[in-house]
Amino acid sequence: MLEKLELDDDAAEPESDIYMRFMKSHKCYDIVPTSSKLVVFDTALQVKKAFFALVANGVRAAPLWDTEKQSFVGMLTITDFIIILHRYYKSPLVQIYELEEHKLETWREVYLQATFKPLVNISPDASLFDAVYTLIKNKIHRLPVIDPVTGNALYILTHKRILKFLQLFMCEMPKPAFMKQTLGELGIGTYNDIAFIHPDTPIIKALNIFVERRVSALPVVDESGKVVDIYSKFDVINLAAEKTYNNLDITVTQALKHRSQYFEGVMKCHKMETMETIVDRIVKAEVHRLVVVDDLSSIEGIVSLSDILQALVLSPADACKEENLTE
Repeated sequence: MLEKLELDDDAAEPESDIYMRFMKSHKCYDIVPTSSKLVVFDTALQVKKAFFALVANGVRAAPLWDTEKQSFVGMLTITDFIIILHRYYKSPLVQIYELEEHKLETWREVYLQATFKPLVNISPDASLFDAVYTLIKNKIHRLPVIDPVTGNALYILTHKRILKFLQLFMCEMPKPAFMKQTLGELGIGTYNDIAFIHPDTPIIKALNIFVERRVSALPVVDESGKVVDIYSKFDVINLAAEKTYNNLDITVTQALKHRSQYFEGVMKCHKMETMETIVDRIVKAEVHRLVVVDDLSSIEGIVSLSDILQALVLSPADACKEENLTE
């Protein structure tokens, strides 16, 4: 894999753009597993059945196929489920008609109205750098790999998969200086106005925050300000799994009881830890973000996979562009 990347052995200091060059020298096809599950929904399918099918198949997203147009027109993700619940939930006594009766195509027409955007996708022959750029610049978390010749969807690329692939080869590459710098020094992550909830926050309020703040996880903070748990968008799909989405007045603590047996606790980090340590931890833990805490476990910020890929791959690319412009 690394033979594609020409390394300058004479360079005293590894170039800061080495990970960018690694990404540019590999194709999306290199990262597609030889065997994987891809679930596709027809837009004529009922919304509720589609969400149950996500749960039953253990997937977080599915491309949507429009039979009339004979093409993929969008993606169904857990965010759609959250938006439906946020928009139409009234009380435990009122059934959510839009969830029970609508088809995917109806929901898309109502929700998207005139803002139909073409499906963001990528070719298997495109570089991994293009994939990272597309994910981050479009602020999306799932990128379907679609064969331009056959029109077939092959795989759904995520930040997690890409960073794991990069980390596999990191030990064989020279280490850029910034990997030894701390989070604080590099200023990576979000540290202002962090959205969080409390153990007794009702689920409906957490869903409102997901939609209004456009975040993918909410740290759960106790009265003393200590981070005790985390409620992510992925946890919301459990409401469909347990068919409990008709009562969203229950607290976050009650809703999270289902995963207590195997939950290993909130994955945290400190501002004083190096980028190298952060990358290792987030990849090994297979999580989408780390909560940055102080010595008392109080929340300071959030570092996401997209923050990390931005720093490793895109920021060096921007720096190279600026250098070329000034030369």
